Amino acid sequence: MSRYAALAHTPSVRRVQEEMGSATAAGRQARGPDGEAEPFTGPVADFIRGLDGFLFSSVGETGWPYIQFRGGPPGFVHVLDEHTLGYSDVRGNRQYITTGNVRGNDRVALFFIDHARRTRLKLFGRATAVPAGENPELAGRLDSPRTEGRVEQLVTVRVEAYAWNCPNHITPRFSQDEISEALAPLSDRLAALEEENAALRAELAAHHDDRRPKG
Repeated sequence: MSRYAALAHTPSVRRVQEEMGSATAAGRQARGPDGEAEPFTGPVADFIRGLDGFLFSSVGETGWPYIQFRGGPPGFVHVLDEHTLGYSDVRGNRQYITTGNVRGNDRVALFFIDHARRTRLKLFGRATAVPAGENPELAGRLDSPRTEGRVEQLVTVRVEAYAWNCPNHITPRFSQDEISEALAPLSDRLAALEEENAALRAELAAHHDDRRPKG
């Protein structure tokens, strides 16, 4: 089975798949090697670099999961190698729930979604967070691009497995930059037409003045 299926399709999950009649389909998805962490392909790395945010899930000592959003300019999540992601973590509300959870249990799940293209990617990994001053080399690699603000720590995730999710029920949404880019040709055309209309109005006014009786 695939590495992701090996981690996600637990005995309890497989029993539910049998009950719900999806065990055969799940079995097809599970075919493949399962021993080693899955390296990133080009499309996976490009997808992650192109997004401006993701969801980060960790688990605390109480057993309850905690989900946090992390955002920044496209590319703020860096693909450090074929198994590792990293980003500069800036100061937020100073609750440090995710950081505390990761220190107790480094297993995490990341969820990346591109609403405009109705595509999503889910990852399992092991996370670490170190103060920014402890690893200048890593800090340099994660510095540009990065989220604006005071960098407190450097977060890396050693990805164990990933899987693309189906596009069903993803509502297409577009960022301000995406809308501006899509409308740019229309805005340029509108500006050109306004200039053309202004020139025609000026020409018409001049022609009207020439036809007025003199004296």
